[in-house]
Amino acid sequence: MSLHLPRHRLPDPDPGHLPVIWTVSVSRLTGLLGDVIPEFDRRARIVPINLGFEEAVDVIGQRLRREHCDVVIAGGSNAAYLRSRLEVPLVPIQANGFDLMEALARARRIALRIGLVTHATDVPTFGSFQHSFGLDIEHRRFVTREDARDCIADLRANGIEVIVGTGMAIDHAEQMGLPGVLLYSADSVRQAFEHALELTQTLARSGAAPIRRRVTARHRERDPVLLGDSPAMQQVRERVALYAPHDSTVLVSGATGTGKELVARQLHAGSGRRGRFVAINCGAISESLLEAELFGYTEGAFTGARRGGRVGLVEAADGGTLFLDEIGELPLALQTRLLRVLEEREVLRVGATEPVAVNVRVVAATLQTLESLVEAGKFRRDLYYRLAALRIALPRLQDHAQDVPALLEHFFQQLGQRASPLDAAALQRLRDYAWPGNVRELRNLVDRLRVHWPASTGTLGLAQLMEWAPEVSDSGRLDVADTPSDGKMPLMAGHRPAPETVARVLADCGGNREVAAARLGVSRTTLWRWLRRTG
Repeated sequence: MSLHLPRHRLPDPDPGHLPVIWTVSVSRLTGLLGDVIPEFDRRARIVPINLGFEEAVDVIGQRLRREHCDVVIAGGSNAAYLRSRLEVPLVPIQANGFDLMEALARARRIALRIGLVTHATDVPTFGSFQHSFGLDIEHRRFVTREDARDCIADLRANGIEVIVGTGMAIDHAEQMGLPGVLLYSADSVRQAFEHALELTQTLARSGAAPIRRRVTARHRERDPVLLGDSPAMQQVRERVALYAPHDSTVLVSGATGTGKELVARQLHAGSGRRGRFVAINCGAISESLLEAELFGYTEGAFTGARRGGRVGLVEAADGGTLFLDEIGELPLALQTRLLRVLEEREVLRVGATEPVAVNVRVVAATLQTLESLVEAGKFRRDLYYRLAALRIALPRLQDHAQDVPALLEHFFQQLGQRASPLDAAALQRLRDYAWPGNVRELRNLVDRLRVHWPASTGTLGLAQLMEWAPEVSDSGRLDVADTPSDGKMPLMAGHRPAPETVARVLADCGGNREVAAARLGVSRTTLWRWLRRTG
């Protein structure tokens, strides 16, 4: 009996940019992979590694120091062992009900008394399957190699005549004189390759950070850092260093442009987690698309769903960190699903009946006051407490203006200039400026000045600064009536400005939404959403 499941075939990628997939296998699975790999060698560069467990970890670790790999494919206990020990995402080869039916049919032709031996993560629906078909089959699960050996010995002692199971189980069975039938099929291997290819595209769409294999001086120079010698920034760095090694969720709060994603990336970098850093803005995607993007979906889950389904970002971040920006915009229905991921350590794809175990750390960020959303019934209280296990509050640039000179030097050097060209008067004006867009606004300003005032031009004075950056003058700021006495924008208390204020700021900026968003202290996505709601 052979059943071939329909599957979606992603288009062939650019041959010059093929994803790299390493397959890790031993025993019978190696031969099955060898049969299927030729079907995918035009869509990915596939490297077989015919090892398992400790040997595979050692060899892969050595190769990653000099080679690139996007995804690893492995099966059974090998996949479970490798998942937490590799610096790349892993896609397991998973047996399904059709595989089980076909394997049992082959085993029944060998003998009547059948033993099924699987890793603890395989064939979760076997109990109901066995009951539905009235089968009398002995099923054993194992975790370690020693467990597998003991399971086979126990089944043999109880009169079992043939073993259906993973490659390791079959090896042990044949060593004890029992015939074995491999549980996996060519279709389950094909499905793993499709998921691996989909995962590489998902990570590319989400802007996931590449795996950091070796930390060298060259890498450290390129890595973004939290700059500033002010007490406020020193405290932020101390919190990041303290929280990074722990798996607890972290809630990062602060106005737009203060560096919330940078903090999340540093938490990931210092965590020792081997998976990817995956980021998504919860306020930039509609609810219907956000659910599929976060949790993935199965084939036929809804009209237009891809054949074979799709990996969600939660699964893509397995073993790593999932950064949820603008968490306050997450719809209530999806808040419940996210809470399940955090509490049960598993994700249920849209349309699926069986969850998938995940090991993911969540870092959430908000520019709103989540407590006010909780009180208003717009955010689940239990999710809030779960997300806010650890908290980091980022200061506005206005509150650590003493760091502006150091930031200017850093950004100019980052853009290829040896030092900041600003004279004392221009520098003082920037220190006195309110910076509603915070560090992001400063970074964009430096980029603009670099274009209009290259290093060869000489010192940049106050007059030239006002010409190229009129927003830093008094007339370029928001009216006092629009801003509370402490300088904070109303939205920082969990509210948004009145539509008239937003319209006036947009008009003052000549319709430039990027500049208007910076003055309002929000992202362009948030400004766009405000404008859409008010018409």
